[in-house]
Amino acid sequence: MNRGMSAWKSVGQESFNLPNFITLTRILLIPVFVVLFATPTPDRSLNAALVFVIAAVTDLLDGYLARRNGQVTILGKLLDPIADKLLVLSALILLVNVDRVSALVAILIIAREVAVTGVRAFAAGEGMVISAETTGKYKMALQVVAIVMLILEGTFLSDFGNLHLAGIATLYLSLVLGYISGGQYVWSFWKQVVAKGL
Repeated sequence: MNRGMSAWKSVGQESFNLPNFITLTRILLIPVFVVLFATPTPDRSLNAALVFVIAAVTDLLDGYLARRNGQVTILGKLLDPIADKLLVLSALILLVNVDRVSALVAILIIAREVAVTGVRAFAAGEGMVISAETTGKYKMALQVVAIVMLILEGTFLSDFGNLHLAGIATLYLSLVLGYISGGQYVWSFWKQVVAKGL
């Protein structure tokens, strides 16, 4: 009993590090973003875009620090993808709500994320490791750029170009890359299933 409690205590202490704190901060920024962009005005949209960008940058920062300092933890592996998906999907839902993104595009993106998450969760349960694809990283970067442009639509920055058209084009490109990377995840998973004879 004492051994089990001390093991949990050790895991908790190891998990409480700077990268995981940054990941938790990203999760806490999501409701701030939602409140700002739920009823967008030019000023609120600018603030929402700023919060979204800060949250997106923390995604790069926490992973970099965790790898550099040898602070990769089970909690971090769990929270990081959850934080990413919550951030992007909450933004997409709000953009659908203000008619800047079609519901079909949002559904296709959400379906891809749910499917890939399901595959990775099943693979992890079977002891398989499916590493992140470079295509998936490009997809995420394009999604962030697209969402920021669409959030900023209607602000003074719209005077410098058609942010809606640029944002939608970038989002479509990210959608294509998302399904390519999703196919790569499934193919990698299937090869491991065949190799294990499951």
